[in-house]
Parts: sequence; structure tokens; C-alpha cells
Amino acid sequence: MVVTKADNMTDMYASLRSNVSMLGQILGDTMRTHLGDSFLEKVEQIRKLAKDSRRGDQAAREQMLELLTALPDEELVPFAKAFNQFLNLANLSEQFHTISRNCDELVCVPDPVEQLLGRMLNGRVDQTKMLDCLKTLDIDLVLTAHPTEISRRTLIQKYAAIVDCLTEQENDQLSDRERQQINLRLRQLIAQIWHTNEIRRERPTPVDEARWGLSTIEESLWHAVPDFLRQLNDRVQQRTGQQLPIDIAPVRFSSWMGGDRDGNPFVTAKVTQEVLDRNRHAAARLFLKDIVLLVGELSMEEANDELKAYTNNSCEPYRHVLRSIRQRLRDTIDYLNARIEGHNPEVDKSSLIWQESDLKAPLEMLYKSLTDCGMRLIANGLLLDILRRLACFGIHMLRLDIRQDASRHSDVLAELTRYLGMGDFNHWDETEKQAFLLRELSNRRPLIPGNWQPSADVAEVLNTCRLIAKHPAKALGSYVISMAGKPSDVLTVLLLLKETGCSHPMRVVPLFETLSDLNNAAACITDLLDIDWYRGYTKGMQEVMIGYSDSAKDAGVMAAAWAQYHAQEQLVAVCKQAGVKLTLFHGRGGSIGRGGGPAHKAILSQPPGSVDGRIRVTEQGEMIRFKFGLPKLAVQSLALYTSAVLEATLLPPPEPKQEWRNCMQRIAEESVGAYRGIVRDEPDFVAYFRAATPEVELGKLPLGSRPAKRRVDGGIESLRAIPWIFAWSQNRLMLPAWLGAGEALQAASERGEMGLLQDMEREWPFFSTRISMLEMVYAKAEPNLARYYETCLVPKELHHLGETLRQRLDLGIKVVLELTKSDSLMAHTPWNRESVKLRNPYIDPLNFLQTELLARTRKETTETPASEHVQLALMLTIAGVAAGMRNTG
Repeated sequence: MVVTKADNMTDMYASLRSNVSMLGQILGDTMRTHLGDSFLEKVEQIRKLAKDSRRGDQAAREQMLELLTALPDEELVPFAKAFNQFLNLANLSEQFHTISRNCDELVCVPDPVEQLLGRMLNGRVDQTKMLDCLKTLDIDLVLTAHPTEISRRTLIQKYAAIVDCLTEQENDQLSDRERQQINLRLRQLIAQIWHTNEIRRERPTPVDEARWGLSTIEESLWHAVPDFLRQLNDRVQQRTGQQLPIDIAPVRFSSWMGGDRDGNPFVTAKVTQEVLDRNRHAAARLFLKDIVLLVGELSMEEANDELKAYTNNSCEPYRHVLRSIRQRLRDTIDYLNARIEGHNPEVDKSSLIWQESDLKAPLEMLYKSLTDCGMRLIANGLLLDILRRLACFGIHMLRLDIRQDASRHSDVLAELTRYLGMGDFNHWDETEKQAFLLRELSNRRPLIPGNWQPSADVAEVLNTCRLIAKHPAKALGSYVISMAGKPSDVLTVLLLLKETGCSHPMRVVPLFETLSDLNNAAACITDLLDIDWYRGYTKGMQEVMIGYSDSAKDAGVMAAAWAQYHAQEQLVAVCKQAGVKLTLFHGRGGSIGRGGGPAHKAILSQPPGSVDGRIRVTEQGEMIRFKFGLPKLAVQSLALYTSAVLEATLLPPPEPKQEWRNCMQRIAEESVGAYRGIVRDEPDFVAYFRAATPEVELGKLPLGSRPAKRRVDGGIESLRAIPWIFAWSQNRLMLPAWLGAGEALQAASERGEMGLLQDMEREWPFFSTRISMLEMVYAKAEPNLARYYETCLVPKELHHLGETLRQRLDLGIKVVLELTKSDSLMAHTPWNRESVKLRNPYIDPLNFLQTELLARTRKETTETPASEHVQLALMLTIAGVAAGMRNTG
């Protein structure tokens, strides 16, 4: 029998469906035990009706709706829980499938590093140049908590244990008894999940979020980083015959958890101090585990002269050094425990691991001794893994970024200048501000009087700056200024850091996040780099953050994407002219509407010259789990980032043709007009949005530590980008991810530019990535479900707007299919299409139930509030739809 590609693909889907079916069966058995046969039969009946409804069976749809609306209160929570957990188990099966040993190239990601090295070293890139670039790569992945992962940490740990069981099941040599044991463990885990409350009872604190970020490192990345570097070294050695340096760290990690105070009143200097201590504590604890194991391994006696002299000719010189490190780590942990508990113990810093060199120098001495004595095989085991973990994570685990709104800094100076009788800083023009700031930056006398009693908000900003001054530079990343737009925004922060005693030159990074800010970014950086004092401060390095969330919310995805691209091009040119190395920091989210999508494609679609071996990227919320939650997945993600940055640096995409630029500029202008014509200019839009989505109810879901709005009394303009996206993904219209794009593409087609668009899609990575992302969100959008929300929840006088939006969606789908010359969306990515298809019959019932529950809660009065069952079930439907759509925002 001849096996075709289609047959193989079917087999791969069959393997995935087999795991989904098995886990679903165990979940069903758990529900039967807990709730009885009749409940399980009802769940299964609704699932089948949802599937038939998807095929266009109107009678099945009506029957499903009757069953859902008739659910008694006591069945609401278990029903929502059943579909929610099935979707989580489906996600888990799909995650596992991509790392399964039974996976093949039709589904799984080929080794991106191996593929790239093959292309590069086939005469396209000089080997020495490639190795030099690889050794100096600087990829910084910044973990953020907005929104924080919707799943509780305790459930995430149980999901990881299920993956371990699925991995064990792939062993063909298992005995029947061993298989029974694995099956028993799976049943135990799924029962534990079923009986665990999925919704947090309280909002996580910023410290909780930081601890969640640390757990991702401890459970996955701590193992994945040395595994990835070992694989990378093997690939490079096979291709070039050379080994990578022992301290290579192409990818490092930073965090905003506990440092991002923009609009979050709960992130204070005290909180940031605790998070910094916890980060160090986690690092010391993990290094201690490794050192304890290494003491057991390095029992050899032979050593080089340096080590012999250092240990006074000890009979076990390696253990002699390691035992000293072990004790210093234990003392460090005790010291940090006391600090976390609120004490400030006096301690001799020389007895602790206080600087990175305290750990690095003795370990490198051991490595050198082993290699000098012919024991390289031993040196390249656990010892090398520890050295590479140290290179990646340091002794602080995560470099903590600080983020604050520009207005909070200027308010400090305004209050201070008023106190000093100098006028109001906020009322000065930009020229006056810069003159004052530069004069004070060069002045040796203190500006802040010792007897000044600032307001609480001002004191908090100053306390944060004093905290920065107390900590070593390696504990901290960048100071990000949100809503930055002028050079004075940067100089203000630098003055505050100087006045609070910060002696190390912290990177101060303007974040350009609205359409106008992006358009003005290059002018702002030009003005900054024209200042001699500032040029001296930067030491030839400039970091700039590009905002994706707020720019898309401001202008729509198509116009925002072009503004981001154009701003990067201009920033590259400005920094090149000034002789300054630029690092671009991409503030991406998980959803398409916030700049999300496959990281590999996103990096390769950046303007030529904008990567240049350096990049910072945010990884947020649930995407951290999807990319880094399992060690094997994390190795894949690290390889994808490394290969993409290496390729973008050494094999950059071509400069776009002028006719492409002109076309894209027209598309951007038309798309922002279409987008704002609805979001800003349509008088019924806000009322429709709040009625047709669970936006108001989302504020009650204890997702993240910070409020959903920047201002409590603000309207839609003050709503954060995350709940904005989250709300529209719940009713399945996905509006922020496509509104304006289809209208602009259709206008281009009507101008006779379809052939040009097809050339751009085929030859320009930036444009092809945009179209690919549009295809994905169009495939996820469900206009019929959105119409159902409208029918049940929206006043009839607003229905006209829903009809307009669905017509716009249909227009966009048609023009994208015409552009790609396809009969169906995602025809070229069948695995992604199958992934969406697999979930729909399980998400749909949650959507239908959600509308029923929203209707009930919105009818509640003070005298007759919605029951606890209704409120909890509503939260579960929100969590379940988010799990099915695989993003919260």
C-alpha cells in the first residue's frame, strides 16, 4: 500500500485524537462517579448536538439551546466545569503532540537551528561571521503578568504531571502492570483536577504573579536552557567542528512581575523589594540543588596546579571547593529568608554568594582543572550545565524591569519645583524642561531638600528610585517609561535616579505605544541623541520599546503594524547615523490584536537591520505556559528564537519596494479610518460593546493584580488593551484583530491592486505575516455566535451595528481568500486549522451557556441577586472559552 502525505497527516491527527479521547473518557468516568450517569449523558448529548449544529443542523441547535437554558442551578457549575476541563485537556494533548516521539514533520516543528545552519553554511554566510554572531546574540525574553495566566498554578502543575504520564505511555517496552499504573495515575490526576476549584477566590497579588513566573523557570526553563545549549553546541560542532563557549547565553530572561507599576497601585517599592529578594532566593535554592548533586559527582583527586594550590593539596580538591560553595549558598538562603520575612539582618557579605563572580570563578576553576587533566567528558556534564544556567539566569534569576507612566515622573518634579519656588515643571514647554533637566543632571549639589515632605504618590516614585540605587545593576533590567513622547520624559527619570543615589547607568527606555507616538518616535530619539550629556550616558547603546497593544487599540491592527514597521526603520537609521547600537524591545501580547502570533515569523518580518543580533520581547500570561511550560516545548521555543534572530541578522529580508510601501501606506490610512469610524465615531459603539460582550463581568474575574482600567471613572478609551481584546474573543467576534483591515484590502482591490497585493504577500515577509495572522483570526471568528450574543443581550435599537460588523467580517474573509487564491482559510496551515476545528464543538456550548448566564446576572437586583451557582458558572464559561481560544488577551 502506498502511503500518501494525506494519509500520514490523517494518522498524525488520529494520534492526537486518540489522546484527546482517552483523557476525555477518564474525565467522563470521573464525572459519572461524582454526578451519576444522567448528568454525563446530558453533557454528551449537548456535545453531540453542538457538533451537529456546526454542520448546519438547525434542529440540533434548537435542542441544544433548550437543554442549556433548562439546566437547573445546581448543574450549572459542573456543566461549565466539564467543558472547560475538556478544553484544557485538549490543549494539553496538542501541546504534547508537538513533542511526542510519534510526531513527524507533517505536524511537528523541524529543528530550526539545524535547518538554518544548513542554509547559512551552504555558501551564503561566512562560517566565522556566523559563529561570531551566534556567540554575541542577545535575546531577552521578558515575562509579564498582564493578564496573568487564567489557570491556577496548582492546576498547571497537575497538567504537567499528565504530560509526564503521556510521555511514559509512549514506551513500547512497558509491561501490562506498568501501563495499569500509568492509567491509574492519569485517573488520579484528572480526579484531582475535577475536584479543584478552577477560579481563584481572590485576585493574585503582584508577589503571587512573580512567584508564578519563578515556577515556570523552576519547573521547565531551568532544565530546558542547558538542554537547548547542549543541542545547539552539537549542531554547531557537527557543521563547523568548533565548540561554543562554556558561558554562552544567547537567550536570557527578564520580568515585569513585581516591577510593572504602570496603572497598578499594588506594585510598590516594598513589593518590588520582596520580589527581588524572592528572585535571588529561587536562584540560590536551585543552584544549591545542583551543587549538592555535583559534590556527589566530582569525587576525583587529580587536579591542576591552580586548584591544588587553592585547596592546599586536598585529597578531594573538587569537593573541597564545592562544599564551601554549598555552605555559602545555604547562608545566602537563610539571609534572604530573613529579608522576605521582613527582617534586615546584619551579615558579612563575604560569607554569602553576593556577586555573580562568587559562584562563577570557583566553578570555572574546577572546569579548567578537569579539562587540563584530561577529564573534559566529566567537565561537560552537570558542571557545564550549572555554568550555562549561571550565564543565563545569573544569581538574580530574572532581571527585573521597572515600568511607570511618564506623567508620574513629571509630577514629582512639578511638586518639587513648586516647593522650591521655581514654578511648575508641568507648565513649562519642552525647551525649558530640557534646559532645567540638563542643568541639574550636571550639577553636583542635591536638588531634593532633606526636610521636604512629598505627597504619597511622589514619595512612592522616589522610593522606587532609591530601591533601584540600592540594588546591583545585574538584578535589574530596564526602566521603561510608558506613554513617553518627548526627550524630557527620559531625562526626568535620569534626574530622579541621580538624585536618589543610583550610581550604575540603568537603561532608561521610552515606550512609544500610540499611533502618534510611533510616528514621532524617530524625532524624539534624534533629539535625545543630539544632547551631548545624554550621548555620553548611553555609552553607545540605545533601547527603545515599541508598543503593540495600545497602538492596535488606538488605530487597528493594520495601521498599527505599518506604523510599528516604519518607526523601526526610522529608528535604525537614526541610531546608525549617530553611531549608536539600537536594541528594539517589542511589547507583544499573546493575541493577534496585541501583536501576537508565531515568534519566528514575527522576528523574520521585522525591517532589515532592526534586529542585528539584539532583541527584547515580552512573553505574557498564558503564552508563557504554551511556549515554555514543558521542558521539551521550551527547548523548541528557545531554538526558534535563536534561529530567527540569527537569520534576521545574517540573512535579513530585502528592503520593500517603493510601490509596496506606497500601497501599504494607503492601506494603513484607509484601515485606520475604517477602524476609528466604528470605534470612535459610531455613537452606539460603546453601548453595543458593553452589551454584546462580558466586558463588565470580566472586571469581576480575579485574573491579574492590576485594575482593568487606568482610570476607575474612565470610558472605553481608558480600558486596557487586554480586557478590550479578551471581551471580543469571548463573544467570538474577535473584532480588534481584524476591524479596518478587510475594508482597506478591499479598497486596494477595487483600485486594481490585487496583483500587487499578491506580489507583496508572496515576497514581503512583513505583509505575508500580516495576512497569515488575519487568516487565523478570521478562522477563529464565529459571526453566528456573535449574533446569538446580540439577540440575547443587546437592545434591538443597537442591532444595526452588529449587522454592520458582521458584514465587515465577511468582507475581510472574502478579500483575504481572493488574495491568497484559496478556497478556505488557513489552507496552507492544516495543522492550525485542525486545532481550531478540534475545539469548536466544546467551546460552542460554553458560549451559549455564557449568554444565558449573562442575561440572568444582568437582570439581578439588590433584592434578588444572581445565585452563587450562576456567578461561578459564568466565571467558568469565561475561563473555558479562553482555554478553547487559547488566549485571554
